[in-house]
Amino acid sequence: MTIAVATPKGNVGRHVLRLLIQAGERPRALVRDPATLDAEVSGLVDAVAFNAWDEKSVLEATQGLRALYWVSPTAADRDPLDAHATAARIIRTAVERNDIPRIVFQSSGGAEKRQGVGEIDGLAANELALDASGASVTHLRCGYFFTNLLMDAAAIHEGALTTAMDLDRRLPWVDPQDIAAVAAARLLSTSWSGRVVQAVHGPEDLSFREVAGVLTSVLGRPVEARQVSDDDVRSQLSAFGLSGPQVEAIVLMTAGIRDDYTPEDPRSLVTTTPTTLRSWAAEHLA
Repeated sequence: MTIAVATPKGNVGRHVLRLLIQAGERPRALVRDPATLDAEVSGLVDAVAFNAWDEKSVLEATQGLRALYWVSPTAADRDPLDAHATAARIIRTAVERNDIPRIVFQSSGGAEKRQGVGEIDGLAANELALDASGASVTHLRCGYFFTNLLMDAAAIHEGALTTAMDLDRRLPWVDPQDIAAVAAARLLSTSWSGRVVQAVHGPEDLSFREVAGVLTSVLGRPVEARQVSDDDVRSQLSAFGLSGPQVEAIVLMTAGIRDDYTPEDPRSLVTTTPTTLRSWAAEHLA
């Protein structure tokens, strides 16, 4: 019996894998191509070829598990919500047939709405599927990843942080490494059972205007937060070649949080993690 990690090369999964290794486990890495794992990791894990949208692959890769870190992957070649629905159906089947007792699922703030939050609706579908499986499940409702800023690093260094979010709307911002720490603790613990929702909020809620202020201080040059419209985002994403469903899945993630959202899980000692945006930006953006 072992612990498996889906997306073991991702922003969170790679840290979960490392923490489990450091805890003395030999985790199973569920990865599309095992040969792509870092050499320093590959000798310390059991790497298994894995395709989240192929039932046979998932059933075989998840046999004999005592716990699973589940991430429903984003699809780049199809409707993201259809892809999440397929992954949700398959992982429920695998949990039931392989009798996996404990799941920690990387979900997101906004999944509690169930509809109207773009690709996060796909994470909601995974929550519902795992809840119906009969396993004990912890849903990690994560805040906005610091690492999302890396996608806009060039524009940030040129002085602009653009978003369709209300510039003064405060949101929880979190370091993926801190999410991994919470996930690993949950995977290793046997003191919880049933359905658990645990938000992972980072140290403080920040607006995009406040984030721009932090970046200005860290980078030593002005960074201005600028709000764009949903249609501006649609145009930009379409110019990149994304399909209509892919564009809407991204646009509605922001719109669904911006326009009508109250978190189910408020900030508390349990949901607050330590790494600040300032320290993360100094390491990764400066």
